[in-house]
Amino acid sequence: MSGYRLAEADEYSHQPSAETNFNESVYTNAFNADGRYGGWMRLGNRVNEGRAELSVCLYLPDGRVACQFLRPAITTNARHDAGGLRYTVHTPLKDVQMQYTGEVMVLDDPEAMRNPRVAFERATRVPCDVDFRHHAVSPVHGGEPLTAAQPTMYGRDFSLGHFNQHTRTSGHIRIGDLTLPIDGGGWRDHSWGPRYWTNIYFYRLFIGNLGPDRGFMILKITDRQGVTRRCGVLQVDGDYEEITDLDLVTEWTAAKDPRAVRLGVRTAKRAVRIDGEITTLLPLRNRRTEGEQTLESRIAEGFTQWRWGDRTGCGMTEYIEVLENGQPVGYPL
Repeated sequence: MSGYRLAEADEYSHQPSAETNFNESVYTNAFNADGRYGGWMRLGNRVNEGRAELSVCLYLPDGRVACQFLRPAITTNARHDAGGLRYTVHTPLKDVQMQYTGEVMVLDDPEAMRNPRVAFERATRVPCDVDFRHHAVSPVHGGEPLTAAQPTMYGRDFSLGHFNQHTRTSGHIRIGDLTLPIDGGGWRDHSWGPRYWTNIYFYRLFIGNLGPDRGFMILKITDRQGVTRRCGVLQVDGDYEEITDLDLVTEWTAAKDPRAVRLGVRTAKRAVRIDGEITTLLPLRNRRTEGEQTLESRIAEGFTQWRWGDRTGCGMTEYIEVLENGQPVGYPL
């Protein structure tokens, strides 16, 4: 990928910059090949704030969601290991592992997360053990920009450095007495730099695996000036093709959440249609205070079934946007 610098050393932790909101984050998702279950985990080190952000979200075959959100204390950015969530690099840019041991909250109805305080009080809490082992099936995509003019994936005030990769994933999810083996596809990213979630005005992110040789990561992102970028990759036969154009149609629920999406994607080599149906959506949010003002964003995390031609698979749909007067700024785009 031209315009970016990426080395094996970037697989490991970076020296934190001076900004209070410096964040170094690792994220992985994994879904079983039958498309019935899977999940994602993220650990973001905010060492200058003395804490990490821990998120575990597991989509179960019966529609329930098991999740955990913690802010464990940290004193170093030398590793990603906090609150029971640990990230291990076995071979840089080729073989990584993410594991969680701890408690999760099991939600019979993911809609309960619209009122997280009540959801946390009422959820059933059970022990959990998750192991996602990721082996690369694609190149890495991204890195640190080489020039000040080079656009970054999310913008220079949100994860200046960022790379991602499709993977073949194995492992398991254990929740109480339930054991679910993982043998299928996944995706992972690693980012570093200043980050506030509310710096994203609005975006739509789509991630899918349709076999070890077919996948995609597609992003449509709009800033506060109304400038929209369309970027990402199609994975075809193990290689990445950069997105050159994107059409997006979202079907919405009455609650203004995405229910289904239709993507028209073009690269230099092909034009394809990809259809997605969101089978389970977890409605999340992020809040922070700036002076006397409270800033809030909605983060809609959807377990999604994908169809691309004669291929089917699964993955994630993620809609993030600022809330103004309680309403998502990107709706209904």
